[in-house]
Amino acid sequence: MDKQTTIRVSLVVAVAFFMQFLDTTAVNTAIPAMADTFRVDVIRLSTGVTSYLMALAVFIPVSGWIAERFGTRRVFCSSVAFFILSSTLCGTSHSLWQFVAYRIMQGMAGAMMSPVGRLAVLKATPKEDLPTAMNYITIPALVAPIMGPVVGGYLTSFWSWRWIFYLNVPIGIACILLAWHYIPEETPRDAKRKPPFDWGGFVLSGSALAGFMYGVEMFSKSGISYAFSGSVVGLSLLLLYWNVKHAARVETPLIDYSVMRVRTYSITVWVGSVSRIVIGAFPYLVPLMFQEGFGLSPFRSGLLFLATMAGNLSMKTATVWLIRRFPFRNILLVNGALVALFTFLTALFSPETPVWMIVVTLFCAGLVRSMQFSSLTTLAFADIAERKMTSANTLYSTVQQMSTGMGIAVGAVMLRFANQFDGGVPGHYTVLDFRLAFFAVAILGVIHLFGYTFLRPSAGNAVRIKKKE
Repeated sequence: MDKQTTIRVSLVVAVAFFMQFLDTTAVNTAIPAMADTFRVDVIRLSTGVTSYLMALAVFIPVSGWIAERFGTRRVFCSSVAFFILSSTLCGTSHSLWQFVAYRIMQGMAGAMMSPVGRLAVLKATPKEDLPTAMNYITIPALVAPIMGPVVGGYLTSFWSWRWIFYLNVPIGIACILLAWHYIPEETPRDAKRKPPFDWGGFVLSGSALAGFMYGVEMFSKSGISYAFSGSVVGLSLLLLYWNVKHAARVETPLIDYSVMRVRTYSITVWVGSVSRIVIGAFPYLVPLMFQEGFGLSPFRSGLLFLATMAGNLSMKTATVWLIRRFPFRNILLVNGALVALFTFLTALFSPETPVWMIVVTLFCAGLVRSMQFSSLTTLAFADIAERKMTSANTLYSTVQQMSTGMGIAVGAVMLRFANQFDGGVPGHYTVLDFRLAFFAVAILGVIHLFGYTFLRPSAGNAVRIKKKE
């Protein structure tokens, strides 16, 4: 494929990613308004968020098998259409259980849309152009969580929370039209070569991943014992272990864990997941600190946090150049240390901190978060053989979604622990609570960098060094 095709496919997929991430983050700001509409307690609305994440966890592993069977373009466009339909239904909900059912449908669509979209980019991109392609499709994962609270707050305040979902309709339709035109059509595979569906792997992986996400989230809920949450997580890990054993015995497993034998891929999964948790905790804790700790309105909090988005976008112009110039090992170690540093500096904020100082710190935090995220996504597929690309993408998409969700959960858990540590009132968080939570996340950000020392200096050279024409 030529470079222009690669860029076009990457931008089309980035549109879908942006729609999905914006929807997910904007909904959080509308929870009180939805609770009023459905006449239920705000806490019960968390079921709508949890059901979406669990649907993602269950159905992402299926995406690779479906894409191989029906083709990436067809599956991608179908999943976007299903996302439009389910979003519209969410907007028309009149009860909590209607909303939960439609959110599950949204999760099923999203589970196909993101992994298959990335797979379309991987199939259309030569190795040497992978940094550029990954640079484009990682923008939504960083920008949308920052824009989401602002967009959601505006629509909820001045229009209706239902417009958060209706907004997906025009974006989705444009995405389908562009995808059908620009994503190359694959040659249909011989029916006899199409792998059978791994039902055992589906049940084990779905139960393990959904249970794990549920258990981690329960750690952040007051009134639920740590023993119960730990038991759910432990059982989920046991199911995951059985799933790995099952995959080794099946000829065509739903998730092929053999790709973990590739050193660069394995490190981006294990160590990179911790990086994504540290990155994911930031957009959860910062706006909450501005509102709960500093007493700012949701809209002012969102505007202040836009400095992080400016940093994310500004770094995109330098990301490819840095990846070409420096080894991945050096980038992930040095930039990872900077991620931890700016997380630590954010912990020092107080209501008296000058606005310019907050803006500069958040801008710099956005720069390094963007660099770390793009580097990990690019390195993950640098040394994967073409025949293993679908398997690698399925597993990576699953892990990425899990670690992103865990970033929010870990941020909530750290905040709960901090509140208990300094003897605070459950549910009422002070500046000190947030400070301790940020310190804990920053420490985690430093400790996990040791894992990147296992990367060879030549790791990822297949995508770093462009071939001579």
